Amino acid sequence: MLDYLSVMISQMRWIDVLDIAIIAFAIYKILKFAQETRAAQLIKGLVVLLIITVVSDVCKLYTVNWVLDNLLKVGIIALIVIFQPEIRRGLQYLGSRGMLRGRSLAELDGETAGRLTDQLMDALLSFSSSRTGALIVIERTTVLGETIESGTTINADITKELLMNIFYVGAPLHDGAAIIRGNKIMAAGCVLPLTSNNSLSSELGTRHRAGIGITELSDSVSIIVSEETGAMSVATNGHISRNLDEQAMRTVLKGLFLNEETEKKYFFGRFNDIVKGKNSGQ
Repeated sequence: MLDYLSVMISQMRWIDVLDIAIIAFAIYKILKFAQETRAAQLIKGLVVLLIITVVSDVCKLYTVNWVLDNLLKVGIIALIVIFQPEIRRGLQYLGSRGMLRGRSLAELDGETAGRLTDQLMDALLSFSSSRTGALIVIERTTVLGETIESGTTINADITKELLMNIFYVGAPLHDGAAIIRGNKIMAAGCVLPLTSNNSLSSELGTRHRAGIGITELSDSVSIIVSEETGAMSVATNGHISRNLDEQAMRTVLKGLFLNEETEKKYFFGRFNDIVKGKNSGQ
C-alpha cells in the first residue's frame, strides 16, 4: 500500500495538485456557505441517504437501492426549486467582491466608523425609548441596487436627525427600509423581501421578517427596532438576534464600518458571539 502511494505521489504533476486544490477550495466554500443557511440540514440528510444507498447496494438490497437511487435522481430537481433562495444567494456570493478578498463596501477609517456608530446608536436609542419602529439595512459586499431603486433616493450623510425624520411616525418613508452604503444613507422607504422561514417566532411582525428576508438573499446586515416593545435586533445570514442592549449593538455597528483588519477581527468575532448567543427569535 505504501509503495503504491509512493508511486502515485512521484507521478503527480503540479497541475494535479492545482486541480485537487481548486476542488478542495470549492468544497470548503460550499460547506462554509451552507453552514450559515438551512441548506446545512439538507446536506446532512443527503449524506445519510447516500450512505444508506451505498450500504443497500453492498448488501444487495435491490428494492431499497432502486427506490433510493431514483429518489436521489428526482430529488435533485425538487431541491433546486425548494432551495432557490439559497442557490441565488450562493451565486451572488460567488460573484461578490467579498468571496476572495472578504472586503466590505462599508469599510471606513476608525474615526469615521466611530462617528457613524455614535450617530446610528443615538438614533436607535431614541427609537427604542419612544417605541418607534425602524428598519435599517447596512450593505456589505452584495450590492443592493435593486432594493435601493425600490425606495426614494436620498444619498445623504448618516445623521441622527435624518434617521429620525425618515422613521417619524406618519412620515411618507417610515414604513420602508433605509439602506446604508459606506457613510451614506442611499435610500429610504425601500421594499424588502419577506423571509420564507416558517419556523420563526409568531411574535415577529412584517418589519422583522423583511429584515431577515434581505439577509437571506445577500450578506447585508439588518438593524430592527420594534414599535411594540422598543427592542433592538440584528439580522444576518437569515438569523435574527433579538433584545440586544446598547453595548452589544454598538459593537455590531462599529464592526460593520471598520476597515482595520485587527479591529475587524475583534468586532466581527464579538458580532458572531452575539448572534450565536442570542438567537431567541429562531
